[in-house]
This record gives sequence, structure tokens and C-alpha cells, in this order.
Amino acid sequence: MSILIDKSTRVVVQGITGNQGRYDTRLALDYGVNIVAGVTPGRGGEEVEGVPVFDTVAAAVAGTDANAAVLYVPVNGVCDAVTEAAEAGIGVILATTENVPRHDAVRAVAAARQADAWLVGFNTNGVISPGKCKIGGIGGDNPDALYPAGRIGVVSRSGGMSAEISMALNAAGHGVSTAVSMGGDRTTGRSMFEYLELFEADDETDAMVIYGEPGTGNEAEVAAALRANRLRKPVVALVAGRFQENHPKGVSFGHVAAMIGDDADSASAKIRLLKESGAEIASSLEEIGKALDRRLG
Repeated sequence: MSILIDKSTRVVVQGITGNQGRYDTRLALDYGVNIVAGVTPGRGGEEVEGVPVFDTVAAAVAGTDANAAVLYVPVNGVCDAVTEAAEAGIGVILATTENVPRHDAVRAVAAARQADAWLVGFNTNGVISPGKCKIGGIGGDNPDALYPAGRIGVVSRSGGMSAEISMALNAAGHGVSTAVSMGGDRTTGRSMFEYLELFEADDETDAMVIYGEPGTGNEAEVAAALRANRLRKPVVALVAGRFQENHPKGVSFGHVAAMIGDDADSASAKIRLLKESGAEIASSLEEIGKALDRRLG
């Protein structure tokens, strides 16, 4: 079943005529993704990798029945691009751009939520349901090697760590139902818990692995859901960044959101809270498989 995307997903690429949009489109087509349209204002009527280009998302949806979008858009155009996709009826919108200004980010998130769309990002490399579909650059030119199919859902603040976790799962005899790089910016389209809710309802997912880091309230929300029995499937957590506790508060490391504002933002506090709430804690990639085996039997 997977979450968010599957074999029936029809993808429109906003910014398909740019270098990154063109490159990722070619790799996605090679993977078998059903990319039905691209959008670049003023370039309607062209083709990129055999994909027709439209001037607007509304025209692309009308002409191709696209239902998911991936954005390769400069930072000053992200809010408008997300809003355009949401208003055109796109159900899943992936925004790859990083460091989106907070006022633009919150407006884009509001527009997506109002349209009942799932906005993934900002600062994400994509979502993949192995063997079914992927949107964004996730998996690079060899997704099968990085993301083997299986029954474990992955939600990661880091795109690179989603691949590392998936390879660790493979080494331990597990595979991935869907892997979501939810985005490393301070404001994201959806919270970590909201993705876990989808996995909780997915009959092809047996357990979930999350990758967290200092900053934001995502891990605390997951912990609260575990305590309230809103998540019943096993959750394994790998939380990085304890080294930050040796540095002054208010400094970002890596992702802009990876900042300790107060003690609750620290990796140590998040690990302690998740453990107390019933999550299995993995202190390394190699321990993820062992933690899953303890819970799944």
C-alpha cells in the first residue's frame, strides 16, 4: 500500500526546465515514475525528456490528471509555487528548496493545509516507496541499492540519513515500505508524528524508524503520541547531535533548525523522553535492526 505515493501517482515537475529539475526527472523516469507533466511559465509547449511542459499547474492537471508535484523553484518563488499546486488540486507537494523565509514558509504551509494537501519539505530530497514511485532526487541514480522494499516506514529530518537508515535496515534483513525525508528547515509542511500516523494506518508497514536531531518539537510530539497510545506499532528512534550540548545555545549545526534553544531541544532530552514514552532507542545505525528485532520478534 505505502503512504503518500504509489504506482498510480502521476507527477508534475515544477521547474522541469532547470538543471536540477531536468536531471532528477531523467533519473525518476529511469526508475519507472509516471512523470506526466512539467511546468515552467512561458515554456508551455516544449518537452523535457519526452515530458510535455505547461505554463501553469492548473493546465498540467487539466491535461494530464497529475496528482503529485515536485518543486525545483528558487527560494523567492516557493510560496507561490506551493500555493499554485495546492489550488490546482495536487494532493502531495514536495518542496526541495532550503532556507525558505519563515513568513513564506508559514504561508505556503497554510495554503497546503487549507487545500488538504500533504506538503513535504522544506529542504527535502524526496519520498520513495521502493519499487512503486519516488519524487525528488531521493535514491540518486541507484535507488534499488539504497532503498530495498520491505515493511518498515522511515521518517527522517535528514535526506542523507534516510538513505543511511535504509541501508542499515537492508543489512539487518529488513526493507522500506516508504521513506520520507520530511525536511530540515525550521518550518515543515507536516510534522513527524503526522507521517507516523499514516504509517500506523498502513497495512504494509509493521514498524517505523525516525531520525531526529536537536531543535523543533517533532520528537516531543511523537513521544506524546506514544504515551497516549495513538501510535501502537513499534517506533525505533535514532537521535543525533549530542555533541551540540558542548556548545553555546542558539547555534545551528547542519540544518538551520538543528539549534538548541533550551534544554528540551537537546538530543539527550529527546532521547530520554522518547525512551520513557516507549520508543526503542538506537544509539547507532547498526543498532536499528537489533531494536526492530526486539519489538517485532
